[in-house]
Amino acid sequence: MKKLKIYLDSSIISHLYAEDAPDKMRITEEFWREIEEGLYEAVISSFVIVELGKCQEPKRSLMLNKLQQSNIIELDVDEEAAYLASKYIEHGVLSEKHYEDAFHIAAATVSKCQVLASWNFKHIVKVKTILGTNGINRVEGYEEIQLLSPDALVEEGDE
Repeated sequence: MKKLKIYLDSSIISHLYAEDAPDKMRITEEFWREIEEGLYEAVISSFVIVELGKCQEPKRSLMLNKLQQSNIIELDVDEEAAYLASKYIEHGVLSEKHYEDAFHIAAATVSKCQVLASWNFKHIVKVKTILGTNGINRVEGYEEIQLLSPDALVEEGDE
């Protein structure tokens, strides 16, 4: 069976070091192990690197080093992803204030990821965003994408 291609947003890498959220950190560590074992084809965009770069030290260095040592691929995202992100905003799926979240979903979509993994329940992993982005994806000629938290994926990896 073909591996799922999964886009990781910044919250995934951040939760590898989320001492204040031990349950999410444990699940994220298990998910990361599955990625490292090759169960998934994991990708990020340059937006993830930029967002992680805004974190405080020493967490910033820990996260960036973790990414460098991983088998995660950094996508070349382009105007196509920016266009799709603008469509999400234009149609009110996400606000202009949350352009980065729209861009993560768009980058994952145009890169043909089946899943975007995120701990962002406020803007990404929520019904309005899932239905809205997939509606726009269909109209714009893209495949639908699943917006899931790592706990859903770790369960999938165990089967």
